[in-house]
Amino acid sequence: MSGLLWLLPGLPCAAGAALLPLRGRAVPALAVGVAAVTLAFAVLAAVTRPRTPPVRVLDGLRSGLAVDGLSAVTAVTTAAVALAVLVHAAGEIRESRGRFFGLMLIFTGAMLVTVTATDLLVLLMAWEVMGAMSYALIAFHWRDDERVRAGGVAFLTTRAADLGLYAAAGFALAGTGTLELARLDSAARPWPDLAAAGIVLAALGKSAQLPFAFWLSRAMAGPSQVSALLHSATMVAAGAYLLLRVQPLLAAVGWAATLVAWTGALTALLLGGVALAQPDLKQLLAASTCAQLGFMVLAAGLPALAGGAAHLVGHAAVKSLLFLCAGTWLAALGTKDLRELRGAARWRPAVGVAFGVGAAALGGLPPLSLWVTKDSVLSAVRSPALYAVVLAAALLAAAYASRAALAVWLPPGPMTRRDTEQPGTGRVGPLDLIPLPPLAVVAAAFGLVGVFFAEWVRLVGAPADEPGPGATGLALTGALAVAAVARVVRHGPDASTALLGLRGWLGLERAATVLVARPVTALAGALARFDDRVVDGAVRAAARFGTASAGWARARGEAGLENLVGAVAATAVRLGGLARRPQTGRVHTYLAQAAVCLIVLAVLLVLLGAACSPW
Repeated sequence: MSGLLWLLPGLPCAAGAALLPLRGRAVPALAVGVAAVTLAFAVLAAVTRPRTPPVRVLDGLRSGLAVDGLSAVTAVTTAAVALAVLVHAAGEIRESRGRFFGLMLIFTGAMLVTVTATDLLVLLMAWEVMGAMSYALIAFHWRDDERVRAGGVAFLTTRAADLGLYAAAGFALAGTGTLELARLDSAARPWPDLAAAGIVLAALGKSAQLPFAFWLSRAMAGPSQVSALLHSATMVAAGAYLLLRVQPLLAAVGWAATLVAWTGALTALLLGGVALAQPDLKQLLAASTCAQLGFMVLAAGLPALAGGAAHLVGHAAVKSLLFLCAGTWLAALGTKDLRELRGAARWRPAVGVAFGVGAAALGGLPPLSLWVTKDSVLSAVRSPALYAVVLAAALLAAAYASRAALAVWLPPGPMTRRDTEQPGTGRVGPLDLIPLPPLAVVAAAFGLVGVFFAEWVRLVGAPADEPGPGATGLALTGALAVAAVARVVRHGPDASTALLGLRGWLGLERAATVLVARPVTALAGALARFDDRVVDGAVRAAARFGTASAGWARARGEAGLENLVGAVAATAVRLGGLARRPQTGRVHTYLAQAAVCLIVLAVLLVLLGAACSPW
C-alpha cells in the first residue's frame, strides 16, 4: 500500500503542474476530477494506514511518508475541503483557469505531504512549496499592484518565521543525528530546547498567531476560493498541525508547551476582539481564523491532542463554508462590506441559511460542532488564569459570529456603496451552491464527536486518559455563547463594534511592520545597495578597465606592432630582390660566384685556424 501513499500527494501535484499551461473550459472539470480521486485516496489511506519504506538520503538520513490517526484525519479533511472549494471555483473563475486550478492542486498536494511526512526533510520541502503557492495564489491578479504587495507581505512574513524550521532541522541533526519527527525529544539538552524553539517560531508564523497575525488580513487580496482553502485546511492549518504532531517534544521541553498554550489563548482573545470590530466580512473571517487557530495551538500546549484535532476538522468545514458564502456574495453583489450586505441572506436564502449554520457553529452555539470541540480543549486547561482567557475568547467568538450572521439577515438598507470591490454579476450559479450543503452538514453535525469522544481519541492516537468535554464546561460555554448572541441581536451588529471601541487590527499590523517588515526590508535594501555598489560596481569597473586597456593597446602598441610587421615585410622584399640579382641564367656567372664563395670560405678557415693556434 506504499504506492497509495505516494499517489495521495503525487496525483494533485502532477496534475496541477500539467494544468498550469492549459486553457479552456475543460480545465475546471479536470481539476475537480483530480480532487475527487485525491479524496478517495485519502479515505483509503485513512482506513489502511500505509507507510512507505524508509528512503536513505543525504548521507544516510531516512525519509518517508506515513499515515497515522492524526495525519489520516487531517488528510481526509484537506482533500474534502479542496474538492468543495474547486467545485465552487469552477463556477466563478473565468480567467487564467489553468494557472488557478493548477496552483490550487499543487497547494493541496503540498499540504498532504506536510501531514504525512515523518521527518523534517520532507516536511521542509512541502513547507516551501506551500509558501510559494500561497504567494502565487494571493497575488493571482498579478496586474494589481496592491494584490501583489499583499502577497509579498504574506510571503515575507511566513518566510521569516520559516527560518526557525531550518534551524530546528540543524539542531535536531546535531543532537540526534536524524531528522525524524518522532525522535526530536530523544537528544540530550539543550538540543531539544533549540529544536522546539525553531519549530514553534515556524508554526506560529505559518498559523498567523501573535506576533505574526497581521499577515493573514493581507491574504484576503486573493480570490475568495483561495481564502477558503488557505484559511481552513491548508497553510495556516499546517502550523497548528505541526505543533500537534510534535506535542511530545513540547511536553519534554516544558517551557515550549507553556509558551504555545498562552500564545494560542492570547491570540484567540485579542484577534477575537479584532474580528468583532471589523466592518469588512472577509476581514472579520480572517481575524476569526487567527482566533480559532489559537484554540488548536492552545491544544498543542496543554496537551489536548484529540480536542485540537477535532477543532481542526470542525473549523475547516465551518471556515470553508463561510468563505465560500462570502465569495458568492462578493461575486454577485460586488461588495464585502457588512453594511452593504444587509439583506444578502434574504436575497438567496440557500446561501443565507448555509452562512447562518456556519456562523452559529463558529460562535460555539449548542449543539453545533465547534461548541463541542472548543470544550474538548477547555477541559484540559488546569490554570485558572488561562481558563479565564479562553472563556473570554469563546465569548468573543459568539459575538463576532452572531454579528456577521445578523448583518446579512437584517432587512436591506439604503445602498450607499461604501465598498465596491468589483462589479457584481447579480446571479448565483449552481456550482456556487453545490458544496454548501455538505459543508453545512459537517459544520453542524461534527459536534457528535463529543458523544463518541473515546472512539475519537483512539482514532487520532491521543493518550487514552485525555479528558473529553464535560457537562459543566459544555453548559458554561453554551450559556456564554447564547448570552453573547442575545446581546448582539438586541443591540444590532454595529453596537458590538462601538462597545469595544476597536478598529483595524489593534495596531498589530503597525507593530509587525516596525518589528518585522521594516527591519527585513531595510536589510534587503542594504544588501541591494551592496550588490549595486560593490558587487555590480566591481563588475563594471573590471569591464571599464578591460575597455581602457584595449584602447591603450590599440593606440600605443598596435601602431608599433604594425610598423614592425611592415619593416620585416619590407626587409624580406629587399632581400628577395637582392637574392634574385645573381640569378642571370649564365653558366660562367654561376662559376664565378662559386669561386668567390670558395675563396671566402677558405679565408674564413685560415682565419679560424690562426685564431685557434697556440702560437
